[in-house]
Amino acid sequence: MANVLDLRRRIRSVKNTRQITKAMKMVAAARLRRAQEKALSSRPYAMMMTSVLQSLRRRVDAVDPETGQMHPLLVTRPEKNILLVVISGEGGFAGAFNANIVKAANTFIAGHKDAQVDIQAIGRKGRDVLRRRYPAAQFTDSARQEGRHRAAPVELLDDHHHGILHQLNFERASGLAHEITSLYAHEKIDAAYVVYNEFKSVIQQRVVVERVLPILEIGEREVALTQEMTQEERERAGEAAISSGVSLSEAEAEAGAKQAEEEARRFGTAEVDYIYEQDPGELFNALLPRYVATQLYHAMLESVAAEFAARMTAMDSATNNASELIDSLTLAMNRVRQAAITKELIEIVSGAAAL
Repeated sequence: MANVLDLRRRIRSVKNTRQITKAMKMVAAARLRRAQEKALSSRPYAMMMTSVLQSLRRRVDAVDPETGQMHPLLVTRPEKNILLVVISGEGGFAGAFNANIVKAANTFIAGHKDAQVDIQAIGRKGRDVLRRRYPAAQFTDSARQEGRHRAAPVELLDDHHHGILHQLNFERASGLAHEITSLYAHEKIDAAYVVYNEFKSVIQQRVVVERVLPILEIGEREVALTQEMTQEERERAGEAAISSGVSLSEAEAEAGAKQAEEEARRFGTAEVDYIYEQDPGELFNALLPRYVATQLYHAMLESVAAEFAARMTAMDSATNNASELIDSLTLAMNRVRQAAITKELIEIVSGAAAL
């Protein structure tokens, strides 16, 4: 049995750890608020762009009258070559957040055994796990998908988007979207999916696998796979949010975006013949790639917010576990000290009786 000195050292060590986890929880909560506000502020733009494209789609012919071809991003093909964008976290201490993302990606890959899958990993944690499981793609040319020697049905693409989530902005997301749309337009891939954690509120999250290319219906999401939070996870996240002062309600979080959503919906469905300065067909073709970029950017924003929420919940659980461990060690120390005092008293009484 440990002595009193050892138990005191252990208690001191656990208290120091509790201070660290509590600080990390508060930092994650503060960053969660900022990430949540950033994700919400981007929704009106995405809604209005969707409405503009829906309005244009109703006024232009999807088929070019001169060439007789559809826009490359609207063309559907059998999914023989798939690009899977996996958006995970850049850091750890987030519970099962990164593991759930990788699990969803592996489940999707297992369901497409007849296709060749290229993985574009966004986020250090997911990339490190996928790198150990799947081989890296080998190219003999500097251009992507040129001079390629495929060694396996599933390969991990190069890591030239390193750190995109640390300084996330629309320009960097547009760069990734431009690469994906270019690959699809040149028929290097037949479909593009994104795996991310959809964030509505702290207690309303789910891991989704969503198709971004081809575009079948503007404004309609093509979700291929979902993984919901368990009731226990919701309860833990709710307790962590309440103790950190973070809003739980989706209605509270989206209060400022409802008016913009209604205006965007009215614009897209109104029976009005809008006059565009440029040709509506040219606008439609130019906005489609930007629509894909908006989808990817919003997925990254929600994934970042979900990561902070997961880290806040994990650090709250660690803090509570540390408190329980301190109470248990304190009780054990008191018992050891009481046993030592009792033993000394018995020795004194026995010595006095022997005299």
